[in-house]
Amino acid sequence: MPPVKGTSARGEWTKQEVIFEQPGEFGKKVCISFWGDKAMDAAALCEGEQVKVSVNVESREYNGRWYTEVRAWKLAKAGPAEGAGAFAPPAHDPFAPGAGMPMPSSGTAVGGGEDAFDDLPF
Repeated sequence: MPPVKGTSARGEWTKQEVIFEQPGEFGKKVCISFWGDKAMDAAALCEGEQVKVSVNVESREYNGRWYTEVRAWKLAKAGPAEGAGAFAPPAHDPFAPGAGMPMPSSGTAVGGGEDAFDDLPF
């Protein structure tokens, strides 16, 4: 995408948005924003180049609507070992069903006392 420049109360700013596609059979596309010095690094990328990007996802409300931005804070060339797996999800998905903290079964003593029974995991 073309770079965007402007001036705010804090001074001049530059933003570069780049569309990345995750490898795989059903590759997903995501638009990632690079701000300031990182915008120059992003502008130097070539199509097809494999990179590893560290991001923060942030949503803001404005006039009753929510806007989400994926903002990069680190950009690195993918090494040969990383290759296509640079964008792969982690091996342990904390949001997968049953991936959370194990739930104690009914009748499990929690809190040390023999009469203390609780179904809560905390």
